[in-house]
Amino acid sequence: MIKHRGFPSRLPGTDFQFTIRRENKDGATPLKPRERHADRRPADRRADAGFVEALWMCFGEQPFARGNLDAGRLSWLLGREVIALDDPFDPCDYDAMLQLDVARARAAFPDVFSGKGIWGGSA
Repeated sequence: MIKHRGFPSRLPGTDFQFTIRRENKDGATPLKPRERHADRRPADRRADAGFVEALWMCFGEQPFARGNLDAGRLSWLLGREVIALDDPFDPCDYDAMLQLDVARARAAFPDVFSGKGIWGGSA
């Protein structure tokens, strides 16, 4: 399992996890697209925005391996802001290749790309 050095482990000041520490002996938790409803809590929205910002700062438009990125957090973005590049896509593979869909991420999380995000990164 690839460990993404420099990727934040969690959203600052919260328990929203962004990475995992070690590989699961029983295999990777499957990634599955999860629907985000308009009535989600503000904290959940901030976690999504913070994760997108971290993806942007670490990988930009480049493909990346799933590695130690948290399956739950990825699943909230999968199929929209994060797209699978492998064909066929194995949702249980730590080596699965993903990519940030910058146009969709910019539309869904405009603050991240305007410099007003969690870490104040620039686009």
